[in-house]
Amino acid sequence: MVDGRYKILIADDDAHIAELISLYMEKEGYETIEAHTGRETVEMFKKNEPDAVILDIMMPDGDGYQACREIRQISQVPIIMLSAKGEVFDKVLGLELGADDYMVKPFDSKELIARVKSVLRRSVQKRSEEDKIIHLPNLVINQSTYTVIYHNEELILPPKEFEVLTVLAKHPNQVFKREELLDRIWGYEFVGDTRTVDVHIKRLRAKMDKEDSWSIKTVWGIGYKFEMKG
Repeated sequence: MVDGRYKILIADDDAHIAELISLYMEKEGYETIEAHTGRETVEMFKKNEPDAVILDIMMPDGDGYQACREIRQISQVPIIMLSAKGEVFDKVLGLELGADDYMVKPFDSKELIARVKSVLRRSVQKRSEEDKIIHLPNLVINQSTYTVIYHNEELILPPKEFEVLTVLAKHPNQVFKREELLDRIWGYEFVGDTRTVDVHIKRLRAKMDKEDSWSIKTVWGIGYKFEMKG
């Protein structure tokens, strides 16, 4: 995204069609980039990091299927495939290679725009959901569902213990003062003292007692950190 505008890579061997699609997209406020061969599509993708790809199948120097396969090796951005082929086999192949949607030429410009908006919306939602899940060795913290999976088993934590763990795990190797943790989790108006943090850390350690490549480490005289070993 550039200056709040989504960037769309349009790949079609027919320069007139690519230009026409660009005009549709730019009218909707998107920034566009064009490519006309399979190889150029992959190169332009790596160079420009677009937010979505509109990808024609029939292109020289590596077709759309090959371009889709190579893009999927490095990115999960939305891909809409375009083709004059309307056979079920072609649609299935495109979707199995990782395309998010498939349209048959000739297509209606309003439908194409609607589909671009739809895949971008789903992509934003997916990234937002992924950002709420912390993946670490033998530990998965889901901030949406307030669940913790520790060594493949659900670990039941009270809300404050969950929040202490989450703050530390989101910032590996960063030292947090006890006062910082109190402010972040209990709020400025909390009337207790820093021993509250110590108690919650002690309880977390008792429940997470297996050997791992990480640990909740005490930084003497300061506070705590989620230390990643090695």
